[in-house]
Amino acid sequence: MSTRTTAERKTKQTARIVIIGAGASGIAAATRLLELGFRNVKILEAESRVGGRINTVPFGDSVVDKGAQWCHGEGTNVVYQRVKNLNLLHATGDALKATYFVRSNKEILSEETALQLTTAVEMSLPTEPNEANGSLGDHLTSNYWQIVAKSPAVDRTVAKELLDNLQRFRCSFTASDHLFEVSRRAHLEFAKDGGEFMLNWRDKGYKTFLRVLMNAKADQPEDLGVLNGRVQLYKRLTEINWDGTGELLLRCWDGEVLTADHVICTVSLGVLKEQHQKLFVPPLPAAKVRAINGLKQGTLNKLFLEYASLVLPKDWSGVNFLWLEEDLQELRGTERFWLEGVFGFHRVLHQPRLLQGWIIGEHARYMETLTEEQVLSGLQWLFNKFLPFDMPQPLRLMRSQWYSNPNFRGSYSSRTTYTDELRTGPWDLETPLLNADGTPRVQFAGEATSKTHHSSVHGATETGWREADRLNAYYSARNA
Repeated sequence: MSTRTTAERKTKQTARIVIIGAGASGIAAATRLLELGFRNVKILEAESRVGGRINTVPFGDSVVDKGAQWCHGEGTNVVYQRVKNLNLLHATGDALKATYFVRSNKEILSEETALQLTTAVEMSLPTEPNEANGSLGDHLTSNYWQIVAKSPAVDRTVAKELLDNLQRFRCSFTASDHLFEVSRRAHLEFAKDGGEFMLNWRDKGYKTFLRVLMNAKADQPEDLGVLNGRVQLYKRLTEINWDGTGELLLRCWDGEVLTADHVICTVSLGVLKEQHQKLFVPPLPAAKVRAINGLKQGTLNKLFLEYASLVLPKDWSGVNFLWLEEDLQELRGTERFWLEGVFGFHRVLHQPRLLQGWIIGEHARYMETLTEEQVLSGLQWLFNKFLPFDMPQPLRLMRSQWYSNPNFRGSYSSRTTYTDELRTGPWDLETPLLNADGTPRVQFAGEATSKTHHSSVHGATETGWREADRLNAYYSARNA
């Protein structure tokens, strides 16, 4: 019997590649592989749909995105570059800038005070490499109070309330429970793009980007374009056996066993955290386990409310909630304690009858366990507590529940101070499992494997292309 590995007998035309997950990174990898001449490409998806954490669903007068929503940047962002000439994106500009800060005694902060304090928060973020150690929360808090101290007219109580609110807002960037766990170094190393930071998808949703990648037919919503016939839904894995040098064995929950020459694993960091010990045979190398344990998979959820007509005053684009300390302490002793994690609501662009709210961290995870009636009741109580005008009952609620879903176990990843202590990061999560001769056996993609664009669709897309290019480079070099 030949001792050569399976891959050594294969070519780009015959190599069997199985991609785990049909999110942005999986679809990016599959479509790039096909473009590069690979023929035998298959995606296994545990959900009943493609898209992963891109989940565009009907609601209101068109659609909303329960997951990824904005295209961030107009420079090197690969999502923007791919669609910029297709008239799909719309600049948000100042459409959401008229956000009012309201205290829990119904007092509305003056525009002057709000601007002064929000500017102080922005100025408090680290910008220099020598500010890389420690947590983002420590840095921001220390600098913020130094700036506020130079403005004796500012009410310190209000300043603290607004800082607490904007810290929760900042947590939405990293899906973190609080900023004191967020790595200051990671904040500095995240590559921010130029131009408009919040490009929206009009009334079509983020799934539009995936359809562009797949070259799907515009008039056929279920069409997968070049991936037609290559995606198997409801295919959740129980084992990836990468032992030895021959073909890999993939065991599915439905009992099917598949074989492959290469596997590209794009499951979320949350799934890896929960399942890697049972999923991979033999166990993953220590460096990769350290990365899985060290990186954070956080939770950020959305709350969409549909009304019969526009409900906020015409000059309001949104509202952020500032808790008086005594009201917050009282809230924490009630069954509505989870409302502390709701930092604000704003209008939904291109859907004037909708409001969209955000909830972070442990409170977001708890919210997922409540009934819709309990969530609606809590939100109505919150509006009544803060707003100096009456809010009607909404017609419908739609929420995301990313943590409860076993195929995601959270929203997206971040690097924490614990990650830094372990001296690990996306680079260790990215590292492929190779044969002794350098043949890629199991590769890893997804936003959590991106060094500079974690937590983003463009980061996820880049990593899918990265792993497709890695396989292409391997076969091109071997056959040169």
